[in-house]
Amino acid sequence: MNAPNPAELPVVRLKNAWRSSHPWIFQKLVEKPAQRPKPGSIVDVVGVDGVFVGRGFYNGHSRIAVRILETHPDIAVDQGWFARKIAEAVSLRRDVLKLDEISNAWRVVHSEGDGLSGLVVDRYDDLLVVEFFSAGMFRHREWVYDALRMQFPGCRFHSFADEHVQKQESFDFHNTSGTAPAVIEEYGIRFRADPAGAHKTGFFADQRENREWLSRQCAGKRVLDLCCNTGGFAVYAAVRGAEEVLGVDIDADVIEIAKGNAKLNQVRPKFVQADIFPYLRDAATRGDQYDVVILDPAKMTRDRDQVINALKKYLDMNKLALGVVKPGGLFATFSCTGLVSEEQFLDMLRRAAFYAGRTIQVLKVAGAGADHPFMAHVQESRYLKAVFCRVVD
Repeated sequence: MNAPNPAELPVVRLKNAWRSSHPWIFQKLVEKPAQRPKPGSIVDVVGVDGVFVGRGFYNGHSRIAVRILETHPDIAVDQGWFARKIAEAVSLRRDVLKLDEISNAWRVVHSEGDGLSGLVVDRYDDLLVVEFFSAGMFRHREWVYDALRMQFPGCRFHSFADEHVQKQESFDFHNTSGTAPAVIEEYGIRFRADPAGAHKTGFFADQRENREWLSRQCAGKRVLDLCCNTGGFAVYAAVRGAEEVLGVDIDADVIEIAKGNAKLNQVRPKFVQADIFPYLRDAATRGDQYDVVILDPAKMTRDRDQVINALKKYLDMNKLALGVVKPGGLFATFSCTGLVSEEQFLDMLRRAAFYAGRTIQVLKVAGAGADHPFMAHVQESRYLKAVFCRVVD
């Protein structure tokens, strides 16, 4: 795919003055071009005064009409540009964060956080999982693959795009299937990442530091891991010497993967397939109590209109979970719903503690690992909230 010279690019004009450094420009701010470029085409963007604003992907079908990639008028967005940007992202992880010393599983590209709007890449040993969130990244995917091969010689790819993204961005992609899983290691603990399964990548590297920190508090303790998914927190706790570990998830398939992950590490936590709401009510009735309780549910919504409902669900499940924490025990609660802010999440937790009749002491508020950076002017890349508490009484 040959990139046109900047002088030959289609030009998109804005309707209003643009005084933002945010890479997203919405449809209502953009004049419809006379000849509409195909979704994901690279265009030049100019202001109402004709002055150059930036260069990036255009999509006349998406709510986000333009995703700015480059603001320097003399720098072409071409194959070389992609190679440089992805090399910079990898260098951050390898040379600055030194993640290879900790794990062979980390986020390689975090979309806007690395100046590559609409692209997420995760590494699982030799397997790179590439997720497209924009027609532009999908359209230029060969450049992405070539740049990644330069950084990870001999790597394998598994690519996908969620159906709702394909619909919003107007592109059609049949997700890769049949990719063999990879076995990864972090902090000496092993997991199987299976992206061809129905559960995203099968493993979430964003919780790496949170798993490690919490597991260090688990030796000799009774641990309950709610919405345990493929057993990340549960396996860590068992490896770090927890006396008893129980993982609960509604999905029977992930429970099987979690059991396999436990076996990889020669530990034997117990896993139960159940809906956490009735499970926790029954546990409270029995008087069950745990030294450490973890609550890490899946994303609640991607719809702004449903944020209030999502917060109500968080409130209900946190209230129930707090009911089974021993006095003096630890409670770790998480939200990966990007539309719920940290402030909203902490306010929900305050109310959950009140309704549960518990006093909580917040020890630490965290998020995703440093391989999931966000730009100060693009908060959308910040999605994971992690709150570690001591339940005083």
